[in-house]
Amino acid sequence: MTGRVYTLHSTLELPLEDVHEFFEDPDLPGEVEDIDITHRNNTLIISAVATDQSISKYTPMAQLKASVTENRVYEEEPEDGDDPEGPITWGRTPPRGPTGPRGPDEEEEEVNSKLVEYACFKGDRETVLQNTALQHPMFEVLCGVARIAEKGTLTAISARDGELEATRIVDGEDRPASIEVVEDPRERKGKSKGVNWRNNEFIS
Repeated sequence: MTGRVYTLHSTLELPLEDVHEFFEDPDLPGEVEDIDITHRNNTLIISAVATDQSISKYTPMAQLKASVTENRVYEEEPEDGDDPEGPITWGRTPPRGPTGPRGPDEEEEEVNSKLVEYACFKGDRETVLQNTALQHPMFEVLCGVARIAEKGTLTAISARDGELEATRIVDGEDRPASIEVVEDPRERKGKSKGVNWRNNEFIS
């Protein structure tokens, strides 16, 4: 199977712990035997290890790249109907306390919080998905990561065995996507070349 990724834009953001848990036992494409994960400074690099032993070890394999940041998350109050003794949930937005002025004897309620490292796969193809060898299989791996991310969007136009495919994953869920060709770039005389895919005008 051959494939290529033509355009890609990602705003995925998920806890680093979730990323490591995902790669403990991943469902990898057949062309990818294993995954190498490197965490250097504030950068996470996830590289493909080729199944095909005939590929030179000096060939740069496709890799996913994410920036790692720390975000403060807050303990969320259980909603009505939830078990108050159930597992603690955490959210990025601090809980809203009571409104109005406090009395002189009232103290501000302390909200439990903790710092959590997040992996941010943000940018276009050249930023998030690098190198061409095993590019499409690693794109499939990125789609798997997108499906466990509660926040962010992944849109892409790719080709598999000569067939174009549109991908759109929003907040962990696959959404309908289609490709619409609206203009032949060769007929755009005096206009800027190419299509601005960043705005995803042709992915719906």
